[in-house]
Amino acid sequence: MSKMLIHNLLYPYPAAFGGAFVSIAFFGEGEYHVHMERLKTTPKDFFIHLGVLVSLYISVISILTLIFSIIDQVFPKEFSYTDPYAGGVSLAMAMLLVAFPLCVLFTRALSKEERIFPEKRNLWARKAITYCTLFIAILVVAIDLIVLLNSFFSGEEITMAFGLKIFSIIVVIGTVAGYYLYDLRRKPEDDGARVRTRYTYSALAVIVLAFGLGFYVMGSPYTQKQKRFDAERVSHLQMIQNQIIPYWQTKNKLPMTLKDLEDPISGFMMPVDPDNKSPYEYVVTGKFSFQLCATFGRESPLSASAGIFSEPALPYKNVMDENWKHGVGKVCFERTIDPERYELQKGLLPTPTPFR
Repeated sequence: MSKMLIHNLLYPYPAAFGGAFVSIAFFGEGEYHVHMERLKTTPKDFFIHLGVLVSLYISVISILTLIFSIIDQVFPKEFSYTDPYAGGVSLAMAMLLVAFPLCVLFTRALSKEERIFPEKRNLWARKAITYCTLFIAILVVAIDLIVLLNSFFSGEEITMAFGLKIFSIIVVIGTVAGYYLYDLRRKPEDDGARVRTRYTYSALAVIVLAFGLGFYVMGSPYTQKQKRFDAERVSHLQMIQNQIIPYWQTKNKLPMTLKDLEDPISGFMMPVDPDNKSPYEYVVTGKFSFQLCATFGRESPLSASAGIFSEPALPYKNVMDENWKHGVGKVCFERTIDPERYELQKGLLPTPTPFR
């Protein structure tokens, strides 16, 4: 077939889409010459790059949050609160489970567009994402080093948890920055698919490992459900106890049954077990002593930092034994009212005005 110009195809993009004209000339068999007269960012390009940016940052924040939450659970700080439900772990896992697949899909769509139109590697949106990611990565690592040096110079103890968090930030941010630095230096003729695949599988392996540690720390969803039921049972028992004390102060006796505590005027109704809806057990063991019993599904956390899990919501400090730690199964809590601390209130009650 003799070399000749067969046809010129012009594809006018609308002006709103950042118009570009592509001239395709066919010279001989299988020989194409593509010329981009003008190259602008279309709405499709913009939203693909925006999707990559948002899903990437959410994924990075989620994996770091997940790692930090695991470290806090494994190495709790003394005299500091640690969430017994590991809520930070579950939230980070949920975010990561959604954001990372989206990041992979947006990245694949972007790579596909660049294979078809190599000139799109020069789009301003692509360069903005690359340089912005590199800038943020350098900034985060610099801030972490400043915090580390400041802790060292001020004489603070650099704990294992602190060191692991710094190491995690450097590894995660460094990996992301390394990929974008490679992509920035990559030649147009290099596909880069093999490198992207390696980074994807490496990130997937880290995420799977973090998920495994997360489930190990917080337990299964069924375990979390049992923990929340147990916390609600402790709160109910503490609520009942707080009703028994004023009852004794006003009547100079303990209630015979829990039904005696119900008051339609104050609106107090006796709570029941959140799982099986059975009533709690109450036993009078003496003139000033009683037992409150409930059946628990899990054992109380043993660590001091997680002790708040077994503390009542509104405790009477230094009044009676406020230890609500429990094991699995039926547990009864012994309580004794100190009459010297709690005086009877009968003399304080106002004399009712006779009805006329």
